[in-house]
Amino acid sequence: MRTHYINIFLLSFIVYFISSCNTNTKSTSSDLEDVKADIQDTASNHPGKKQLENQCYICHNPTANIKGRIAPPMVAVKSHYLHGDISQEEFADAIWKFVEKPNPYNSKMEGAVNRFGLMPYQEFKESEIREIANYMYQYKIDEPEWFKKHIEEETKGKIKYQNNGKTLENTAINSVKTTADRGLEYALNTKKELGKNLMGTIQKKGTKAAVTFCNVKAYPITDSMAVAQNARIKRVSDRPRNINNQANKKEIAIIEQFKKSIASNKDYKPVTDLIDGVNHFYYPITTNSMCLQCHGSLDKNVSKEVYNTILKLYPEDQATGYNVNEVRGIWAIEFNESE
Repeated sequence: MRTHYINIFLLSFIVYFISSCNTNTKSTSSDLEDVKADIQDTASNHPGKKQLENQCYICHNPTANIKGRIAPPMVAVKSHYLHGDISQEEFADAIWKFVEKPNPYNSKMEGAVNRFGLMPYQEFKESEIREIANYMYQYKIDEPEWFKKHIEEETKGKIKYQNNGKTLENTAINSVKTTADRGLEYALNTKKELGKNLMGTIQKKGTKAAVTFCNVKAYPITDSMAVAQNARIKRVSDRPRNINNQANKKEIAIIEQFKKSIASNKDYKPVTDLIDGVNHFYYPITTNSMCLQCHGSLDKNVSKEVYNTILKLYPEDQATGYNVNEVRGIWAIEFNESE
């Protein structure tokens, strides 16, 4: 039976953090046209570390239980690809070869493909995937407590546990979070929870049931994550499925800016505002091949059965006709300036 998992690892997401702000007496905001990020490669802030955490850990969670997973942990990827006297360049080449065009023949993880399904195609920058691979090669990465014993038993010793490397210290530079850092953390935590539950439904009951899941469960899960993180969390769109998710004028302008950046293959970063002591954070929600089962072309991607269910639950649906790596909406999150 074919199985699937959401590639939300950014998936939806090429992430940059450093905000450029204009200040007046009431409000400050990042410049929508400023899409360049200044990321320093230091021992305490390796660029691949943030890429790994923000793009990969949504699905490849380093702490999830073995039975509740939707994808293998990244330490499993490291153990399967890091062997013998392979060089850092060769390791990065192998990782990129699979991510560039996922197929079973490029994967060194047959068991994971059989269990979770093939990773959906998503457009990624080669430079960022290589940063992730270089970080994995050089440093010890987060791993589940059960993994070492699991890989030794599962492969009967054929695949050796590999997680050597330098250890990053928790220095002051890592502990200081910008507004963009905090907002992105809230968004990714919420996306992780939604994705885990959504994929569980798809794997057990199929895509049609996933549409019903979103209708019934998406709001309660989002609200519970908002309460847990002491924030106000919304997902809004210029072409909503649920009319309650219609973006306002300001949000539509931000969506359009993200669309331009992504369509022209430019780097982008979160948009942030500070208004009367409240932070406003915006970040794009982008599509991957898995999303197209419910949001793609009615001729190619969305089955008649699924679309009939969509129209029954969302008579005013506008959220179809997307292709891979397009902006379907944004996270709109508000939280207090001080924690």
